[in-house]
Amino acid sequence: MQPDYFPPTPSASDSEQDKHTMSQVVPTGGPNGSEPTVVAARGSPPATGAPARVTLHLGHLPGKTNISVPYPRSPSRVDPNNPPWPAFRGYHRYSFAHATMGVRLPTILGKAIDDASRTLNEQSSEDLIVDLANCLERMDQLMVDLSGNAKLRPIIDDDEADVALWNKEIAKYFQGKDFMNAPWLFAEAYKYRRLHECFSVSKYWKDYDVFYRQKCDTFSRSAEAVFELSMRFAEPFKHSENLSDAERLEADRLMFLELTQVCLWGNSTDLSLLINMTEEQIKSLQSTGGDHLAATEKNILGNHLNRLWETVKSTREKTGGRIDFVLDNAGFELYCDCVYADFLIQSGLAKEIRFHGKRYPWFVSDVTRKDWEWLLNTMVYGHLFPKATEVERESLRRLGDRWKQYEREGKWVYEQHPFWCTGYTFWELHGEAPDLFLHLSRSDLVFFKGDLNHRKLTYDCHAPASTPFDVAIGPMASAAGAPRICSLRTIKSDVVVGLGEDGDLIAKKLDDEEPGWKISGKYAVVLLSEGRPGEKVRFA
Repeated sequence: MQPDYFPPTPSASDSEQDKHTMSQVVPTGGPNGSEPTVVAARGSPPATGAPARVTLHLGHLPGKTNISVPYPRSPSRVDPNNPPWPAFRGYHRYSFAHATMGVRLPTILGKAIDDASRTLNEQSSEDLIVDLANCLERMDQLMVDLSGNAKLRPIIDDDEADVALWNKEIAKYFQGKDFMNAPWLFAEAYKYRRLHECFSVSKYWKDYDVFYRQKCDTFSRSAEAVFELSMRFAEPFKHSENLSDAERLEADRLMFLELTQVCLWGNSTDLSLLINMTEEQIKSLQSTGGDHLAATEKNILGNHLNRLWETVKSTREKTGGRIDFVLDNAGFELYCDCVYADFLIQSGLAKEIRFHGKRYPWFVSDVTRKDWEWLLNTMVYGHLFPKATEVERESLRRLGDRWKQYEREGKWVYEQHPFWCTGYTFWELHGEAPDLFLHLSRSDLVFFKGDLNHRKLTYDCHAPASTPFDVAIGPMASAAGAPRICSLRTIKSDVVVGLGEDGDLIAKKLDDEEPGWKISGKYAVVLLSEGRPGEKVRFA
């Protein structure tokens, strides 16, 4: 049984201040009007003959005032432990943070231990076995720390490029914090960094991915949706010859809007939430038919699709440019991202696509370089779908061949910056990873895919649903050189912004009618920020 968690007790300094409160004399006299009543200091025994407890009557003082806390906090008062609006923390029982920290993360870690144990049993070399057994011991200790709500210790120096970033943040903002009272976003990221550390300090297993089997298996059970797309897009995209320019533009617009939705809803199969899905559930989530997409658009609560089209159309009219994807999940979602990126290249809406993944396993199903290479190579050479027809296999091979050719030509580039695997939100990107911020500022449009990236954009805090997206993402919209950003996110956690002027009413109605709507994945947002891409970037 998971323990109940409560807010942290007052600090030692607060308690000491209470202890040293001096005894007070109330001048109105005692019960007979002759002797004063003594109010004993908290923590000290009552004076001889004095009552054990006296209630002060405060009728002549001003009444209590309803003081509203000024949110959002001013930029100078924002830091990782004090986001612009109140943070979600593990001890908040009303939030998804509580279920995640108390149940989901121990479950995910348990499955990771099972995976490493299975790999251990497949080894024959004593050196490999002993080294992996030590990794398992470190995973067991992480489980003890997570389940026991231990304090967040510094990351061991394992030669990763993000160690200094992690330990600076821990030392500066999270001294003495534990898994349940640190902000949920940081505590959850810290758990995955500690999981990586279990292997990164080893000799033979530094790059081991405890989630790799799950990612491959889920994609192998996605055959119906995979071939639905490969059969449509195996052949290069082209217009009918008899179309006018206006008709061609309209065809591009409709294709763009439909594929944007494919890219959006491909986020449904998030392994960190849907660990034990059946094949039928996967098929339902991954339905990509046109009728299905038309029906799901009503569930896009913050919908900037048309603004997004005007943005990419304008980019093409200026001879095309660069579009970036900050990736989310491997497998089917990455496959959908690539189908979308393929269309952007073929239609001239972009000349160059850069994909940003993680340096090591992260949040169960996030894309690593190994996942990227596996997808393209299994499409071209693999035998992952034994029930597929030869025509279906050929469609997948052709698609994979074209994507690999994009890589060879430099039209597609996969990258992995250390910042993506830190506990910082993207509000700190400008200050903590200025090289990455400058790199993104050169893009014409940056897609941030999925729930985790959206949480990091918005500081994962309790902002009102009516908060404009530009306001919620702070410096990523307002800093000089901030790129144009689009968040494609199916809603799977508490933070919801960008729903327009009536957003608070929409959220309240859903709270009343569909409890749990924020974590169901039924609803989504497509939110666009224009940024300040034309301004010169300056760094301190």
